[in-house]
Amino acid sequence: MKTMNGFMHGVNLGGWFSQCVHTTEHYDSFISEEDISRISGWGLDHVRLPIDYELVEDKDGNYIEEGFSRIAEVLQWCSRYGLNMVLDLHKTYGFSFDDGEEESGFFENEEYQERFYRLWEQLASRFGSHREHLAFELLNEVTEKEYCAKWNSIAAQCVRRIRAVCGDIKILIGGYYNNSIEALKDLDPPCDENIIYNFHCYEPLIFTHQGAYWVKGMDTDFRMPLDLTYGEYSENTRMQIGQFSTGMEGFDPGRKFGAEFFSELISEAVSVAEERNVALYCGEFGVIDRAAPEDALEWYRMICSVFDRYGIGRAAWSYRMMDFGLIDDHMKDVSEELIGLL
Repeated sequence: MKTMNGFMHGVNLGGWFSQCVHTTEHYDSFISEEDISRISGWGLDHVRLPIDYELVEDKDGNYIEEGFSRIAEVLQWCSRYGLNMVLDLHKTYGFSFDDGEEESGFFENEEYQERFYRLWEQLASRFGSHREHLAFELLNEVTEKEYCAKWNSIAAQCVRRIRAVCGDIKILIGGYYNNSIEALKDLDPPCDENIIYNFHCYEPLIFTHQGAYWVKGMDTDFRMPLDLTYGEYSENTRMQIGQFSTGMEGFDPGRKFGAEFFSELISEAVSVAEERNVALYCGEFGVIDRAAPEDALEWYRMICSVFDRYGIGRAAWSYRMMDFGLIDDHMKDVSEELIGLL
């Protein structure tokens, strides 16, 4: 299977230019050059930088030069410390994976889609010269499966327009159900050798999102250890979030959860990638800060061992805060070992 060389071991800078209050004060205080130096010192090879359109566009679509300058500065820092970067459009005008953002209409409105294309043309023209060290991720976490055909069409048009500006930069494309592995088979075949298939993995959700206030039905006081049986995982999933298809059905319900879960989960993605000769990249994976740090460490150990086996590049979610912070105090006792797994 192809690999995304230079983008094998990374971390997200979530919450800096996305899912945030878009103010100069926040931008200046959340991440600094020292953080980029620190990440480089961990031995990682890249960062994923999520941005909301508000960083570089106002509501009317006028460009904000300060926002483009901030992206340029991050690229400069990454170059200084030997890191590559994935530039991820986390929210576009008219669409966000998060209902709370109150963005809507993107998949139905051609004007919104044209705005999306023009923004990517701007990003390509401004930053395409960094193509050896930069990759573009078209859009974070398409949600509904019903968007699949339309998203394939939009993504293909966006790739064509980027290619007219910057012919060979790596472009990441993910699918419905929030970049699920299931959606990869329904993506259009890659149109050239620099297309990457992107997925996210927070499975089993009942463990990685235990107590998460944003998960519908979840009791915010709910906690569970990693070392349970597959049957217990299924039961907790049904009780907490009402899902009857839990991903555990093929495993012995009396057997303890283990790395074989990730091997089975990722096998479909690997098959699709091998069939289409395309590299795989996991743009997000992680464990909420409500879980015990030692359990989170073991979860990372399991999933990263499978990534390593198949040569899948990845970026952990997330560097700090965002309920998943790797450098936050709750992870301090396991952070050194955890960083070595990423």
